[in-house]
Amino acid sequence: MLIKFWVDIFDTKMVNFGKKLMADHIKEWQRYYINYKLMKKKLKQYVQQTQGGGEELHLVLKEFSVMLDEQIETIVLFLLEQQGLLASRIQELSEQRNALFEQPDISGIQELQEAYRAVGYDLIKLLKFVDMNATGLRKILKKFDKRFGYKFTDYYVTSRANHPYSQLQQVFRQVGINAVVGALSRNLADLHIRQGSYLSIYDQPSVSLKDPIIDQIKASVDKLTHSTDFLQFLGQHALIMHEDVSCAAEGHADEQEYHFMSLILNLANTFLYMVNTYIIVPTADSYALSLGAAATVCGVIIGSMAVAQVFSSVYFSAWSNKSYFRPLIFSSIMLLIGNTFYALAYDLNSIAVLLIGRLLCGLGSARAVNRRYISDCVPLKTRMKASAGFVSASALGMACGPALAGFLQINFKIYGLTFDKNTLPGWLMVLAWLIYLFWCWIFFREPTRVTQEDSHSEHPGMEDNESGLTRHLLTNSKEKHDEDGDHDCDDCKKTSSMFHKPATSLVSAYRLLTLSVKVQLLIYFMLKYAMEILLSESSVITTIYFSWSTSNVAIFLAVLGLTVLPVNAVIGSYITNMFEDRQILLVSEIILLIGIIFSFRVTGSYSVPQYVSSALVTFVSAEVLEGVNLSLLSRVMSSRLARGTYNGGLLSTEAGTLARVIADGTITLAGYFGEENLLNVTLLPSLLICVASIIATFFTYNTLY
Repeated sequence: MLIKFWVDIFDTKMVNFGKKLMADHIKEWQRYYINYKLMKKKLKQYVQQTQGGGEELHLVLKEFSVMLDEQIETIVLFLLEQQGLLASRIQELSEQRNALFEQPDISGIQELQEAYRAVGYDLIKLLKFVDMNATGLRKILKKFDKRFGYKFTDYYVTSRANHPYSQLQQVFRQVGINAVVGALSRNLADLHIRQGSYLSIYDQPSVSLKDPIIDQIKASVDKLTHSTDFLQFLGQHALIMHEDVSCAAEGHADEQEYHFMSLILNLANTFLYMVNTYIIVPTADSYALSLGAAATVCGVIIGSMAVAQVFSSVYFSAWSNKSYFRPLIFSSIMLLIGNTFYALAYDLNSIAVLLIGRLLCGLGSARAVNRRYISDCVPLKTRMKASAGFVSASALGMACGPALAGFLQINFKIYGLTFDKNTLPGWLMVLAWLIYLFWCWIFFREPTRVTQEDSHSEHPGMEDNESGLTRHLLTNSKEKHDEDGDHDCDDCKKTSSMFHKPATSLVSAYRLLTLSVKVQLLIYFMLKYAMEILLSESSVITTIYFSWSTSNVAIFLAVLGLTVLPVNAVIGSYITNMFEDRQILLVSEIILLIGIIFSFRVTGSYSVPQYVSSALVTFVSAEVLEGVNLSLLSRVMSSRLARGTYNGGLLSTEAGTLARVIADGTITLAGYFGEENLLNVTLLPSLLICVASIIATFFTYNTLY
């Protein structure tokens, strides 16, 4: 799929910037861009020739490979030439800078700064040149695979990218450009912070250069190389579609005022819902036993909330098209009632009342609203932090839920109502949601909405990344559409509206899923399934094998939840910048498989160290896998799934929720095989799905390049 290429424009300040984007296809460089139109016509000829039996497929592959090689060589040689010119200009400016520092002159320093910034702007043009060509290469490779039903991308990337003289790597890795970026940053930093001092940015690593041009360059480089920091990597877990951050660096971010307290309330809803989900996990088995059911019914108790969430995610996502306040109020009321039923089930001695309570809690899941609020109402420059806050709130809720259950080890009655370790989680959440309901009612502010029609009328320069790319790559094309259904159209309004239209149903959303997207959704399903099995059956397994108390289970689950943030800090800040996402994805899947295999009981005895260590390996690898999986999913997913009711966030939520439902159901069904077989029976599906995910990853590995 295409990389997210240009930013969606939300306020009137971006109109001029939208026009500027049209000028990024530099006329003087026209003959150095990938000739997308020519290759598309050749593809049509190849289709006609092979259908008529006039030309063998292997000859087509050879001829098209040579054509691509020539195109890439033209791009790379021009890229190297421009890098050399930029390097020469920086070298000349460095000589002027040295002479200037011998006889300091304020006006001279300012002129030199402007000269460096001019180099910076030319560097940004070159980065956009690379980005456009890289996207064009991905697009034509994908088109070839689609037309011939042949894995040409897999062959071409494998044979070209891994060669020691790879020119393809020059387009996708830009090693030389990074050296130019470093030289430009260092010299500008010297002009800013040295000015007579002998210290440099290397001596003062804590001093960051606050120059807009450097921010733009860094954003452009990060976009090309997918470099991340902790906040970016953490925010990827939310699968909230983010626009091109380079625009934010240029000061063109969406500057509409937003209500900070409303954002806090949105995140509080996320936190409380996750607490509500996991606070019952340590005691669900004992609650089932107290009502006369088997301990393994805890799977149904825990999973019933996820069953309802499968449906609530859809109507909450649709509701958020019209309002955010009313869905949050409705969510609070449903959770308040649901937890009341859950707590009363003990005194009513009814497993049915307990399950109804959990279903009502699931019907109050507003996570779709939480995502949409951040995506639609938080300014671009704050959105990544808000996304990280969403994920952090979820992680802390996952840790705090079991921890709170561990403290609720008291037993008393008031007016015939029982308050013990089974019912107190419900009563505590009733109080929490009651407080939240009043807080939300008083302080939440419904944001001003702009309809899609208004947005297009106010921002005529706005364009979808696919339609914009097509107009750039097919500059003089007269074709309206090709037989693939790709609309290479010169009519901007028609093209923009066509590509901008979101999916209108789950069926239409599913049709937009390519094989790569389906594999990533399978991986997401797998990791959520493995995590749910681990967490939901922990109280039963530890009671059977180790006789752990509720407090011990609560501490264990809380520790697992607390690993989320530090693990993501390490992965997001270091590992993702050292290796490709697809490499981390595959390694994480393999480590997760090892954790699952190590969890099996293969002898008569089953030790605490084996269980705890395998659980840590499984949970941590699943957390790492989730970050890179959703990062890749956001890149390979159609831009039409970035908005509307049936968006990418909803699809991933449905996949994850379905995984939780099946996992919790598996735990209850496994109870029929006997407690001694419970662990192995529940782990077997995780093992099979993980193996299937690894095989599917190998098949689509090079499409993630």
